[in-house]
Amino acid sequence: MSYGLLSDRRGSRVWRMTAGDDGMVLKANVPEAEESRDKAAELAQENDHLIRLSRADAIDSAYRVGAGAWEGGRWLAVRWVDGVRLWNALSPTREAGGGTRAHRTLLLSVARTWAARLAPLHAAGWAHADVQPTNTLVTDDGTTEIIDYALSCGPDDGRRLPYRGALTHTTAPEVAAAVLDTEHDVHIPVRPPADIWSLGASLFWCWTGHRPGMYEDGDDRRDKLRALADQRLHALRDVRPWPFPALEELINACMAPGFADRPTAEEIAAW
Repeated sequence: MSYGLLSDRRGSRVWRMTAGDDGMVLKANVPEAEESRDKAAELAQENDHLIRLSRADAIDSAYRVGAGAWEGGRWLAVRWVDGVRLWNALSPTREAGGGTRAHRTLLLSVARTWAARLAPLHAAGWAHADVQPTNTLVTDDGTTEIIDYALSCGPDDGRRLPYRGALTHTTAPEVAAAVLDTEHDVHIPVRPPADIWSLGASLFWCWTGHRPGMYEDGDDRRDKLRALADQRLHALRDVRPWPFPALEELINACMAPGFADRPTAEEIAAW
C-alpha cells in the first residue's frame, strides 16, 4: 500500500491511500492544532451522514469505507474519486475564445450531472449544504462527483454541530440572512433550494472567474454575507467570458432570489 498527504489545514489531515487498483481518502483530526476543537466531532458527524444517506439510497453505499476512533480523536475513510476540481476543470472555458462546442458541452454536462448527483439527496429530504467548487470533482468524461458531506442537513438531525454556513461566496441569500440574524450557536437547517443557488453560484464563479457577490476579498465576512442576503450581485452578462444563452438561463434560474422560483435538481438534470 502507498499513501501520500493531500492536505494539512484547519485542524485536520487528509491522505490518499492506494492498494493495487483501489484507492481511498483517509481523514483524521489533528489534536495539537489550534483549530481542531470541533474536527473530531465533525468527522463523526460526516460518518453519521454517510451512513444515513446510504440507507436512504441518496449516495453510493460504496463511497464510505470505514470510520472509528483513535487516541487523538476520530478518523474517516471514503472511496477515492478520480477527478479534477471544478475550478481547474473549467479553466479553458474562462478564456475569451473558450466558446467552442467542446467547452459548451463540458459546461452543460457538468451542470446536468452535478444536479443529477444532488437529486437523490433532495428526494430523501437532505441538502448537501456545502455545494461549492472544491467539493465538486469533474471526471475525464465531463461528469461530476460530489464529496464532503460533513455539513449536510437532513431529516431528524437531532444533536449535531450547528450549521452556520459554509463557503461564503456560494452561500444562498436566505442562508446568509439567517446567519446574520441568529446567534453563533443556533443551527440553521438548509433546504434543497439553497443547494441549487450554490450550484448556480459555483458555475457563475468557475465560468466567469468572478465571484457572484459584489464585495472585496478583504471585506469582513459579515459584510460579504450582507451583500449576498441583499442580492447585491454581479450581473452575469457583465462578466461572462463569451455569450452562452443556454448556460446563462440555467445559472440565472438557479440563482433566483426566491427559493420557490428555482428549478429542482431533477429539472436541471433534464434541462
